[in-house]
Amino acid sequence: MGEPRGFMKYERKVSGYAPVTDRLKHYNEFLTILPPEEVKTQGARCMDCGVPFCHTGCPLGNIIPDFNDLVYRQQWHEASQRLHATNNFPEFTGRVCPAPCETACVLGINEDPVAIKQIEMAIADKAWDEGWVVPEAPNVRTGKRVAVVGSGPAGLAAAQQLNRAGHLVTLFERADRPGGLLMYGIPDFKLEKWRVWRRVEQMREEGVEFRCGVDVGTDISGQQLAEEYDSVVLTGGATLGRDLPIPGRELEGVHYAMEFLPQQNKKNAGDEVPSQIVAAGKDVIVIGGGDTGSDCDGTSNRQGCKSLTQFELLPQPPDLGKYPRRHERPAHTPWPLWPLMMRTSSSHEEGCRREFGILTKEFLGDAAGKLRGLKTVRIEWYTDEASGQQKFRELAGTEQEWPCQLALLAMGFVGPEKHGPIADLGLDLDPRGNVKAGADFMTSREGVFAAGDMRRGQSLVVWAIHEGRECARAVDLWLMGQTNLPSTTAGEFAVHAATS
Repeated sequence: MGEPRGFMKYERKVSGYAPVTDRLKHYNEFLTILPPEEVKTQGARCMDCGVPFCHTGCPLGNIIPDFNDLVYRQQWHEASQRLHATNNFPEFTGRVCPAPCETACVLGINEDPVAIKQIEMAIADKAWDEGWVVPEAPNVRTGKRVAVVGSGPAGLAAAQQLNRAGHLVTLFERADRPGGLLMYGIPDFKLEKWRVWRRVEQMREEGVEFRCGVDVGTDISGQQLAEEYDSVVLTGGATLGRDLPIPGRELEGVHYAMEFLPQQNKKNAGDEVPSQIVAAGKDVIVIGGGDTGSDCDGTSNRQGCKSLTQFELLPQPPDLGKYPRRHERPAHTPWPLWPLMMRTSSSHEEGCRREFGILTKEFLGDAAGKLRGLKTVRIEWYTDEASGQQKFRELAGTEQEWPCQLALLAMGFVGPEKHGPIADLGLDLDPRGNVKAGADFMTSREGVFAAGDMRRGQSLVVWAIHEGRECARAVDLWLMGQTNLPSTTAGEFAVHAATS
């Protein structure tokens, strides 16, 4: 604990944003980074709690009080080592993670929480700037070959851990570049792609083989991978977007968010994008109020849309400010849980009308088959007495038409694609349609593992990295009968792995 009364002396401070008028002119990151001296002060606010609940908030089990203290003491190299011990890619999570660790911060009970995410990003950036992040190739190779299918955050983490354990890892990616949603899902203004390339190059130098443009299930079968490799790890994500099958769905101008967002990322990378979906000059409506919808907002504004509206089916959550105290939180999401509250992203701040409790009933088209508008109705939510479930009913007299030439469906994802390796290998699915895999990450096929959104469903980047790391440990244990790879998962499997 750097300063015993630091949490009383200093106020929370984090990176700011460039002015909206400036940042809308480009697709680059727009954070105004805090100087190291200010980051040190933020580290002093950590109370080094006897029971650090920030650990429960972080899926990776980051040793947060330790690196906060090390930053306060200006021991940046040691802070980097402590951070990288649990997180393969802190420069990613330091930018795109919503920081559940901060909502679990003990100081957050009655004050603004410690700026954990800010400190994490500062450590990661300094580690790269100082040249402390270097390839870590294994000293000994096991001779075991592992195929990892999907190069998103789960696949990258699993591949890096397995390679460092000494296995020969080949990572298959059907896109033309590695990175998964880091490369083609998250906009550049939230995560510039040279940061992803930098990690990919590190992994290449460590010995990981990347094979992009290979669609497992088409170019090579899952069965062939299972025969040629000692183990297969599936980390293909939950890429099936939730559809909206209402009248007019077939109209030109209605698209999934993940048709729209990757195209702009490709263009930013210098690619030619024929027939690109663009928002310029259009009335844009984003259907879905989550992070993907927010990314559509920021991209649409940068493309020069005429107007921008975001629909959310759920009612508007309570506005509790940025950092609600314990007594201000809703009863069903108490501290240290992630609170249900109104959240406003940087993309919302750039200009976006937000509508809650609204149901889209029909897409309206013109004579040429192009989208011209939407028909909606307001809804109210209630608890069904028989089932106890939350349901909604339409409110009479609230029908409305909205001008719209581009509608983007950002209503979440319903699971992994069922063709490809899942079909090839005949894998069992859970009731939600995800690949069924237990605490040891093993699927119904011996030697085939699954991790990330493909196993747990749509989730956060930080959860994907956690899943990739834990899955790598499980694979290493299965291949070798023992493992030295670290684990943050409590429970029977972790105990078994530690004593095997």
